[in-house]
Amino acid sequence: MNIHKELYKGIDRASPERLSFTRRAFGSLPGLDRPRILDAGCGNGDVTIELARLGGGEVFGIDIDGESLRKFEKRIIDERLGARVHAVHGSMLEISFIPESFDIVWAEASIHSIGFDRGIEILRDFIRPGGFLVVHEMAWIRPDPPAEILDHWKGRIPGIRGIDEYIEGIVTHGYRLISHFALPDDFWGRDYYDPLERRIEHLLEKYSDNAEALAILDRERYDVDLYNKYSRWIGSVFFVMQRGDT
Repeated sequence: MNIHKELYKGIDRASPERLSFTRRAFGSLPGLDRPRILDAGCGNGDVTIELARLGGGEVFGIDIDGESLRKFEKRIIDERLGARVHAVHGSMLEISFIPESFDIVWAEASIHSIGFDRGIEILRDFIRPGGFLVVHEMAWIRPDPPAEILDHWKGRIPGIRGIDEYIEGIVTHGYRLISHFALPDDFWGRDYYDPLERRIEHLLEKYSDNAEALAILDRERYDVDLYNKYSRWIGSVFFVMQRGDT
């Protein structure tokens, strides 16, 4: 039994609407001729392939999860993108590329794994002077979140913070903020939590006599319930920034 695979199958893929926000963030960058892009924490490569389509240049996706990379590699082959899209197994803490070798570094829902401030500092080394970093992360959309949701999300993402606090960190670490935008208030409900809730209800019935599975599903349902209760506070934000030593 792999209950997590059953829970997230299909839900972990980037939907067309989710990719529309990737396109919006990319569109806020100045025009670049076939930029060389590093997608840091690429997962199964949905965003990486979209960046290849948008930029027309060479794109490298790096991730530490081997199973996700195998899915990504299959898509590269299926879509005949092997000449300019590459899957790389590795950690953001041990990137082996030549410093200052990318026009754009992209990090969607990945930089929290090493900490926001640490992440934008590490990734800065791989951006050419005048190049760009785009980060998409969970954030407090409104100030003073209730203690229940605050404690829950700090357990998941210890460095989660409000939008102004993220911007303060961006400037402190030597970037110039170009633009930022929050995803619509109801997006994560429609795109992620509602489908997840339906999947949980189905699996609760399927595994009704399996205590281990039920314990996992109860934890997941608690996460969904908290989102439904406090969705006006929690969301995600794209930050588009330029390395500041131009």
